[in-house]
Amino acid sequence: MSSNNGNRITLRFWGDFACFTRPEMKVERVSYPVITPSAARGMLEAVFWEPEMYYLIDKIHIIKRGAWFSTRRNEVQSVISISNAQKWVRGTAKVTPILAGGGAKDGTQRNMLALRDVEYLVTAEIRLTKLADRAHCNIKKYLEQIRRRASSGKCFYRPSFGVREFDANFDFEEDATAAFRRRVSELAADEMPVVPIKYEPLGLMLYDVFDYRKFEAGFKWLSSEDLATARDEFEQSLSGLKKGEKTKKLKEYDKNPECLFVGKKITPRPSFFQAEIQNNIVHCHPDEVEILTQEMEDN
Repeated sequence: MSSNNGNRITLRFWGDFACFTRPEMKVERVSYPVITPSAARGMLEAVFWEPEMYYLIDKIHIIKRGAWFSTRRNEVQSVISISNAQKWVRGTAKVTPILAGGGAKDGTQRNMLALRDVEYLVTAEIRLTKLADRAHCNIKKYLEQIRRRASSGKCFYRPSFGVREFDANFDFEEDATAAFRRRVSELAADEMPVVPIKYEPLGLMLYDVFDYRKFEAGFKWLSSEDLATARDEFEQSLSGLKKGEKTKKLKEYDKNPECLFVGKKITPRPSFFQAEIQNNIVHCHPDEVEILTQEMEDN
């Protein structure tokens, strides 16, 4: 991999429709003109992700920028609670689905300004989290797994361009620069030339809905076997305590939600950066661009 040195990988994504919603537009969905690093990270995680690793988007090649189009669609304003769904399964409550369209009380019509016919090359750096404390957790292993899965079309769930219904196709690329040149040649032969973008400022763009610096901690729900092991280890740590004190600590342990996972939960904290396209590339590695978060602004 000539240009993907070390721990970097490149995947090519393409599809018919895309909508990378601008957060300042509230309920009316208006897309950014190109894919955001947050959306790119989500697409890579759809193909492959483990709690022991995470992605930092390095750069994005714009092959097909896409044409603007608008549409109106039926959406819903309500949500179905888990407790109600469980009652429906048990047959203890009447099923009351959420309806959209046709004047339904839960439905609403919303406009969307989206993109048609897009294609990108996403290059990302792979880093290990603090949960990668075993010998088989190494960068080389994850690089090979991503290569195998993406090359054969395998994924955890179908990646999408911003919204779930805009699904994306994907493939592994050995070299981002070579892949971009190849696609330029192929599209030119099909009389669909790639539009060259020497320089274009995009303004303030969403970098991620989470603080990328917190990804290093990792996060993993414990399996039933892991929970049993953790419980046994905790009970063994209570040996020598009086019965009343032991019972008290066991109750505190059972009420503690952190005993169900390892790592660290990350609360949403949007971050932004000044995006620009240079020679059809959006550079967005946090080591190369300034990431603005609420925490930084507070300081």
